[in-house]
Amino acid sequence: MPNSTEALTSSDFEVRTRKPRILFFDIETAPLRIYAWKTWQTDAIKVEKDWYMLSWSARWKDGKQVTKCLADYEGYEPTSEDDSQLVTELWQLFEKADIIVGHNLDRFDIRKTNTRAILNGLKPTSPFKTVDTLKVAKRHFAFTSNRLDSLGESLGLGRKVKTGGFELWESCMKGIPSAWAKMKRYNAKDVTLLIKVYDKLLPWIGNHPNITVITDQEYGCRNCGSKALTKRGFSFGPTGKRQQYKCSDCGSWMSGKHIKTADIR
Repeated sequence: MPNSTEALTSSDFEVRTRKPRILFFDIETAPLRIYAWKTWQTDAIKVEKDWYMLSWSARWKDGKQVTKCLADYEGYEPTSEDDSQLVTELWQLFEKADIIVGHNLDRFDIRKTNTRAILNGLKPTSPFKTVDTLKVAKRHFAFTSNRLDSLGESLGLGRKVKTGGFELWESCMKGIPSAWAKMKRYNAKDVTLLIKVYDKLLPWIGNHPNITVITDQEYGCRNCGSKALTKRGFSFGPTGKRQQYKCSDCGSWMSGKHIKTADIR
C-alpha cells in the first residue's frame, strides 16, 4: 500500500487474481506380503511385510510433469523400503495445491498417500479440494469399464503403458534399474492420460470446485475460470428464474443469480 503522502489510485483496489493450483497425480505401491490358506479372495492370516510407496508422478495444470521413484533418492539401496523422501516430496506438492485430480483418487491415491505420510511423521497439509474422474465417469455415464485405460480407449485419448504384469513390481522391489525406469514411464503415462480424461469430462462435472472463488474472479466459468461465457436462456424454479451461461472454452453450463418473479395469488 502507498504511504500517507501518496494518492490512492484505482489499481490499489484491484483484486489480485491468480491461476488455480491444480495438481494431477498418481502413485504406485508395493503389495502386501502375506500368509494365506488359499490363493483366491481370502483373508490374510498374517502380514509379513506392509505395503509402501514405489513411485509417483505429478503435474501442475499447464506445468511440467515430475516423476519420482525410490531409486531416485540418495541413500537408496536395492530392496530398500524406506519411502520417507519420496513421500515427503509429494507431500510438499500437496501443500501448494488448491485442487488435486486423480482417478480413483478419493478411495486409493489420497488415502494411501495420507497413510504413508502419517507413518513417516508428516503433519496434514493445508486443505485442498479433490476431483475424482472415476466418480465422474460412474455418475454421468455407463461405460463398459470405468478403468482409466478403458476410458482413454473409449474416448479416443490413448492407452496406458503395458507393464507385463506383476513381474514389473517384483523387479522394482528387487532394485533392478531397468524395472524402475519402466515403472516411471508407466506412472508418468497414467498422469498424461488422466489429464486428457479430465479435460474431456470437465463440462460434465457439476460439483467441480469453483475456480472463480479460488482465483477471486468477479465472474467466469466455475469449472475452468474462462471469461468466455455466453447467455443461453434461463433455468426456472418455483419462485423465479436464473440466467443460464455456457462456457465457450470448456463447454460447462452454469446459472447466474436468482431472479425473482411476481407472486400471483
